[in-house]
Parts: sequence; structure tokens; C-alpha cells
Amino acid sequence: MTSTGIRLHAPAPGWAVAADVVVVGSGVAGLTAALRCEAAGLTTVVVTKARLDDGSTRWAQGGIAAALGEGDTPEQHLDDTLVAGAGLCDEEAVRTLVTEGPDAVRRLIATGAHFDESTGGGLALAREGGHHRRRIAHAGGDATGAEISRALVEAVRARGLRTVENALVLDLLTDDEGRTAGVTLHVMGEGQHDGVGAVHAPAVVLATGGMGQVFSATTNPSVSTGDGVALALRAGAEVSDLEFVQFHPTVLFLGPDAEGQQPLVSEAVRGEGAHLVDADGVRFMLGQHELAELAPRDIVAKTITRRMQEQGAEHMYLDARHFGADMWEHRFPTILAACRAHGIDPVTEPVPVAPAAHYASGGVRTDAHGRTTVPGLYACGEVACTGVHGANRLASNSLLEGLVYAERIAADIAAGHTAGTLHARVPAPLPRPASPAHPLLPPEARLTIQRIMTEGAGVLRSAGSLTRAAERLDALHAEAREALHENGKTSEPGVDTWEATNLLCVARVLVAAAVRREETRGCHWREDHADRDDTSWRRHVVVRLNPDRSLAVQTTDTPEFPPTVHGAQPTHRPQEQ
Repeated sequence: MTSTGIRLHAPAPGWAVAADVVVVGSGVAGLTAALRCEAAGLTTVVVTKARLDDGSTRWAQGGIAAALGEGDTPEQHLDDTLVAGAGLCDEEAVRTLVTEGPDAVRRLIATGAHFDESTGGGLALAREGGHHRRRIAHAGGDATGAEISRALVEAVRARGLRTVENALVLDLLTDDEGRTAGVTLHVMGEGQHDGVGAVHAPAVVLATGGMGQVFSATTNPSVSTGDGVALALRAGAEVSDLEFVQFHPTVLFLGPDAEGQQPLVSEAVRGEGAHLVDADGVRFMLGQHELAELAPRDIVAKTITRRMQEQGAEHMYLDARHFGADMWEHRFPTILAACRAHGIDPVTEPVPVAPAAHYASGGVRTDAHGRTTVPGLYACGEVACTGVHGANRLASNSLLEGLVYAERIAADIAAGHTAGTLHARVPAPLPRPASPAHPLLPPEARLTIQRIMTEGAGVLRSAGSLTRAAERLDALHAEAREALHENGKTSEPGVDTWEATNLLCVARVLVAAAVRREETRGCHWREDHADRDDTSWRRHVVVRLNPDRSLAVQTTDTPEFPPTVHGAQPTHRPQEQ
């Protein structure tokens, strides 16, 4: 790994704290990692962009998948995950997930999370797309994420962990040997600190969530701007499979011009028997897949999109009128309230739905212990690419992945600390560059990026659409760089400009990877390469950021990831872009 030397333009840190571990993010992955590190005796600081309970976890509706039901086994869960991942899952990573998952869920329950129970006792388990068994544990009907977040936040506060809220992480700090030395961050006017500061630590855990805000319409909250992926790229880390963005098939359609976070209509609604229909009431998923409406998400999203194209429609419908009012009110109260807030009553009418950006199956490349290619930098949850999801995440595997791999990261950090392979004291970071290393985009660039990505790299992609998107993104990048080079000017540092700059970074990588992958696989759908090509493309696309801010796009020679260990020789075929 070679550091890029690139950092965002920002004021020098005005304050600093020291710790053994800094965890960036407060969803299920981040808080689980923090609690396990603290339990191991490590001084742990949690940094989060909003409040502790404001991340993507809180919005998760369906539940958490694990082989907890009678007759279910980890092997069956593994099989369903591998099928959904369309040939690109790391089987050992999946096996780790499904075998360690049940006990991880039980530990979550012991932490204080309350899941819905069946009338006969035990967990009430639901079924979702791609699963052949009922294995989805849920809470509050359709408020699973909110309950998990509540339990973990309460545990963090009860244990007295140090937290820094309303803080946007900026860049990774490294020492003179290229090892992790902490992070810089900006606290947004609230809390114990204010302005730009630093947390010095020999281990950093990225659990920053997704990057759905790179598209115009998404289920992700406004804070999901790809900050962790962008930070890792600037630090020299490898990012893999970013082309595999999962578009959730059933998002409440609010109009063709709707932008930002859109209400999700959980897959669990289809799991309980809701039907996808067109305006004429025809169930168009029948005959498309053996599981019909419960096919893996990529298949459902593609079928909806095709049907919309065929009929010149802006959306399809989800029909669950046969549930009746009682089932809606008790099993799906959150979704019912969201629909009614927008003037739609699913008890008496079909719900208009369309696909929207939902989940990044790719991310910062890690090994089985969450280690990235940068020594001391870990990643877990949606920001990471562990190999579990392959080309398409299986429904409700995301919360489980956050749990399992967060625990593995904490164990690895604790073992390294005990063995002395982590620094005995907090390392001294290198001085920050005297001049701004990365120009900042103006705040209004955010909408421009989102529209470019939606038009060129959405559910349907082609060489033409991706090339146009790449050209427009490169123009934004060049404009900012030229302004800095010619007159030394860049947009003023601030949350809006940092977020827009991060969005451009991850958008460029996503498009570059999508251009490279000339096939249709999982949630990557190329109209000009309509078939899956295992001979040429059952492998991964890995991207790094060069010191001159160009992208090094590489393809692995096999479906297996190269090791992340510092100094290992990767088996890549590089191409500069």
C-alpha cells in the first residue's frame, strides 16, 4: 500500500484526543465494534456524523437474517446467499457470516434488543426475497433497525463510551511508516468540541454506512454521502466492486422529480404475500422466477424496470389490500404511516412503487478480520467489501454482516493490542500538507452529481450512458482542479463542500468500475452486454486513487480476492484512468 498524500482542504485541527481505537459511525456495525473493543479494555472513541441513532441502521425495516428457526441451517442460509451473489461471493466469508451469525444475534438480544415473538413463544421469523426459509428476525413489526439502534445506543451510554456526535470525518492520519494514526474530523457546532479536530489512535474502524446520496432518489438518509469510501481512497486503500449498487425494487413512488431520501416499502411486505402488479392489475413477476415476487432484489428491480419501459409507465404497484387493516397496523405500522403521510392508504389501494438506490454491495476491500490494505485501518458494514454480498446482497444480510464482522474486528484489534503488534502508544501523525491537496466542489455540485449518476449509472446502464456520465464527472473534477492550479482558489471548507467532494470521488470510482465490467451480473445491468459472462468476468474490479487523483482500475485474475496484508503482491491487471 502506498499513501496518496491527498487530504481534503480543511483548517488545521484545533483540538485533539487520544485513544486505542476510534470507530467512525454509529450504526449496528460501528456501535457493536465499539462495545466489543471497550469490553476488551481498549480506550474507544465513537465519532458519528449526526446523533448516535441517526444512521442507516435506524431505517432498516425488514429485519436481520440468521438460521434461528427450526429446520433451518447455516448451510441453507449460505446457499441462498451464494445464489443471490451471482458467482462473486467469497464462500468462506459467507460461511463465516452464516455460522457465526446466530450467536451474534443472540448476543445482540443479550445486549438489550427486543425482537418480535410468535404466539407460541420464540422468535417470529419472516421470509424475504431470495430466502427459501423464514429466517428474518424483526422488531416492532417493521421497525427492526430502530430497535437495534435503541439497544446499542443505550448500551454505549450505559458503558460510558466517549462519543463525538455531529462530526464529519475528514481524513485518515498516518505516521512516517504509513500506519494508521487516527482521523481528522469537523464537529458541526454542537457538543463537547467544535470545528476541526483530531482523534489520534493506532486503529481506526470505518463504519460510515453507504453512499446512496450519490443518486437522486435513494432510501438512504442524507448523511450517506460515501465519506468512508472517499477517506479510504485518499488514504491509499483499495475499493472493490463499487459497480454493484443494489436498487431496492419497492420504494414509494413520490413523483418523477422526487429527490433525496424516499420511503422504503420493505421486502417483508412481499414476504407476507403482497403482489407486484401493473396498472391493469396483472402480476408480472409470475413466470419470471421460481420465487415470483420473492426473487432476489436484482431480478425484481430489473423486471419492474422492464415493465415500466414496455408500458411507458413511471411506476408499478404493490397490492396488499388483502392483508386487511389489522395486519397492516400491527405488522407494518411504519410503512402504513409513511404511505398515509403521502396520501396513499395501502389498506384500500395499491401502493405505487419504483426502484431506488438502496445498498452498496461493494466498498473498501477487507479480509476476514475487517483489515483493509492500509495498516491499522479496518472497515465493516456497508462501507466495506468483505466478499459476503458478491454482485447482489441477499435481503436482510446487511445487519448480520455488520454484527459479525464488527465482532471480528474488535477481536483482531484486541489481539493485536495484547500481542504488541499495535503501537504501545498513540503514534505521531505526519504533519498536514502546507497547501490544500484536494480542491473542494461548491455545494450545488451535489445535485449535479446526483442527476448525472441517475441518468448514466442507474438501474439500466450501457457503454454510452456510462461514458457520458464519466465525461461529465471528469469535467467537474477538472474544473475544480484547474481553479486551484490557476488561481489557488477552491470552495470554502465546510460540510456541504466536503460532502460534494466525497460524492464526486465515489461517483467517479463507481462509474469507472461499471465501465470496466462488460457484462450483466447481479445488480449491475448493462444493456449492451445483456448476459452474464463467467469466463471473463467472474472476478472483481478493484480501484485505487493515484497521488495525481487519477484512478487505477484493476481486475483480479480469479474470483478470489488478493490478500490485504501490507506488502503482499496482488494479482491485478492495472489500467490507469
